[in-house]
Amino acid sequence: MKKILLILALINISIFAQSAGNTGLAFLKNGFGARNIAMGDLGVVAKDNLTGAYYNPALIAGDNNSALSFSHNQLIQDVSSEMFGAGFDLFGLNFAAVFNTTSISDIEIRHKPGEAESTFNAHYFSGSLGTGFFVMDNLAAGISVKYLFESLYTNNASGLAVDFGFVHFGLVENLELGLSVSNLGSMDDLRNEATKLPAGLRIGGSYIIPLEQIEAEVTVQTGLQKYLDTDDTHIHSGFEFMFRNLVAIRAGYITGYETKDLTAGIGLNWMGLAFDYAFVPMQYNLGDNHIISLQYNF
Repeated sequence: MKKILLILALINISIFAQSAGNTGLAFLKNGFGARNIAMGDLGVVAKDNLTGAYYNPALIAGDNNSALSFSHNQLIQDVSSEMFGAGFDLFGLNFAAVFNTTSISDIEIRHKPGEAESTFNAHYFSGSLGTGFFVMDNLAAGISVKYLFESLYTNNASGLAVDFGFVHFGLVENLELGLSVSNLGSMDDLRNEATKLPAGLRIGGSYIIPLEQIEAEVTVQTGLQKYLDTDDTHIHSGFEFMFRNLVAIRAGYITGYETKDLTAGIGLNWMGLAFDYAFVPMQYNLGDNHIISLQYNF
C-alpha cells in the first residue's frame, strides 16, 4: 500500500511502542533474530549469543565460535528491515559486528487530493561493533558503539550511540540473568531538529529445564523493558522446546503494546547452520510481521 507523508510519521514514531512519541528512529526498537522475536523479543538473555549482541553486548563474552548471521524482517505495509551480524575473535577478545538497514518505500507526496505528485523512500541504518568479557568467573560485561544514519526525503542526519550490559551465568544451575541499556547518544539535526534516540533498559532471566529422557530441553524466560523517556513498562516472556538440538518450537507474549502481544516461531539446526522463523500478528489490519534468520557457526 502506498503511504502519504503523514503515514510515514505515524509509522516512524508510534506504531511499534504505545507511548513512543517522545523519541524517533523506531527501527531501533525492532528485534534482531527470529529466535529472539519468537520467544517474546526479550533478547537480554539468549543462548544464541550473536543475535543476542543486538540486545546485550555482554552476551558476546560467552560466544567462543565465529559466526555469520542474516535476518529479514517484513514489517507492516512497505516497511522492510535486513540485519547482518558477524562474530569473531581479535586480540584475545570476542567481538560482534551488527548492521541494520531499514527502508520505507514509495511514500507519496501530495499537496492536494488526487494523484500523487511524486514518491520517495526513507532509509535508516545502524552499524555497531561490540565486545564482551568476563570480569568475574560468572559475570560478564559488554559494550558496543553504534553509528546511526537516517535519510528522509531531502534531509539526512547521523549520530553515535553506546550500548552496555551485564550477564550473570550460574547463580543457580541453568539460570542466566541479564541487564542492558541501549541507544545512549545523540543525532545531528534532521533539517531543523535532532531526532531523539529511543534509549531503553532491559532486564530479565532465562532458565533451562533438561528433559534427558527424550533428549530435549525447555528454555523459559521473562523480563521487562522500559524506554527511558516514557512512563510505561513492557513485560516480555517466552519459551522454547528444543528436541535433540535439531528442531525447536517457540512462543512468547508481550504486554503494553496496542498493536501486538503474541509471538511464535520454529527453528531448525543442521551441521552448524541454523534456520529460524518468527511470526508476530498485528492488530487493526496492519498486517503481520514475518522474520526469517540464518546463522552459520564456524
